[in-house]
Amino acid sequence: MLAILLVCAAPVIASYFTYYVLRPEGRRNFGELIDPQRPLPALQATAGDGRPVRLTELKGQWLLISVAGGACDSVCQQHLYFQRQIRESLGREKDRLDWVWLVGDSEPPQAALATALQGATVLRLPYAQLQSWLAPAPGKRLADHLYLVDPMGNWMMRFPAGIDAPAAANVKRDLERLLRASSSWDQPGR
Repeated sequence: MLAILLVCAAPVIASYFTYYVLRPEGRRNFGELIDPQRPLPALQATAGDGRPVRLTELKGQWLLISVAGGACDSVCQQHLYFQRQIRESLGREKDRLDWVWLVGDSEPPQAALATALQGATVLRLPYAQLQSWLAPAPGKRLADHLYLVDPMGNWMMRFPAGIDAPAAANVKRDLERLLRASSSWDQPGR
């Protein structure tokens, strides 16, 4: 009788042991969730052709954002490359994600980047205004991260600095989960 009682009680005892003693980590996302989320501010940006664009006009799509100066150093170029590759690797879901480069200074982008930026949204907005909305991790620069904005216009995730190929695969995995979870209410295109 005692053996039957132990066999029946073993799963309950094991569950209490794992919950109270081992405490498994429940986090599955690579990016850092922003709590509370920060809505897109009604800031006026300038598009590449000189026309004014309100940031709130970008609502309606998932936005993968990078921030850098017009000179676009090697980190910036790597972010732009990974943004494009991550978007393209989403397959038929890629139309639900826009990749955005926010240029924080008045320096013009390098001419060599023109072909690489096809399909990107490039907007110029001063760093001071960007810092009132986006925030880097402690000890990092604004340009070190990729940022994710949901279709409702809320900045909701910041990806770690130093994105490389394995980290880009983790970013893609996070995006795939979010796109799958939002498929009932989010539609491609603005």
